[in-house]
Order: sequence, then structure tokens, then C-alpha cells
Amino acid sequence: MEGEGVVGAPGFRFYPTEEELITFYLKHKIQGTTRLLQHIDRVIPRLHVYDFYPWDLPQYAGERCQGDLEQWFFFIPRQEKEARGGRPSRLTSSGYWKATGSPSIVYSCNNRAIGIKRTMVFYNGRAPSGTKTKWKMNEYKAFQEVPSSNSNPRPEV
Repeated sequence: MEGEGVVGAPGFRFYPTEEELITFYLKHKIQGTTRLLQHIDRVIPRLHVYDFYPWDLPQYAGERCQGDLEQWFFFIPRQEKEARGGRPSRLTSSGYWKATGSPSIVYSCNNRAIGIKRTMVFYNGRAPSGTKTKWKMNEYKAFQEVPSSNSNPRPEV
């Protein structure tokens, strides 16, 4: 039957590399590649994750991640404030996501910088007295394609 397949089959797990997340899924989502969007949205749905408790996110996971106990993938729509150059609000009704460490550059297999990865941890309560939890999230942003003569990549707008 169409729509069925290996989802839920023993041993199957959706486990894309960082390069695949950025150069395939995120790139096609940003570009709006029509023929792929429906399939991509089924695998990685668009969700305002800050409207939910982290422990409720698994129920909104894409069809390839349903039942996975460790990781889920979502496209988070850009907030208007962030699109104008401001910092995104990562507050939820019960806490906040706090960036940990420094953002790291993500490289392709041919050592080309393709994006930025930022790791965040969820804290219950409000800053600065929130309580750290076990919940972690990796946020990826793709660099815009730039001509090879320009070696300074720019974050995707």
C-alpha cells in the first residue's frame, strides 16, 4: 500500500547527517521546491516548538520519527523579530531554551561551510533562576549560496 513502507519496521530509523539536514531538507524547504515539499513536510513538519512543552513534542513528530524515543525533527518558522535581525524568543509557557556553548560551523563532506549549529537546553521556570532539564535541542541554520570567489558565507535570511 502507498504510504506504508519501512516506517515502524524493525531496525529502521530516520537518522540524517547534519549535511543532509542542511543541504537537502532545509535547502529545499527554504527554496520551496514544490515537488519535494509535501514529502519533506511529512518527514519534518513545521511546528512552533516554543508553543509546547518539550516532552509533548514527540506527538507532533514527522511520520519517519514517530515512535523514536530519542530525536525528532521540526522546521521552526522564523519569528518576525528574528527576520528583522533581532534575537528569537525561545520562551515557552513553562520555561525557556537557553543556548549552551558557542555556535559551531557545519561542514559538508568536501569541507565547505554550509551552516551553523546551535545547541540549546530547556530550563523550567524563568531566567535567571530556571532549573536545567535533560531536554536538548539542536538548531541548524543554512548559509546562503555565495559565489566561490567570496569565502565569507552569510546566514540564510
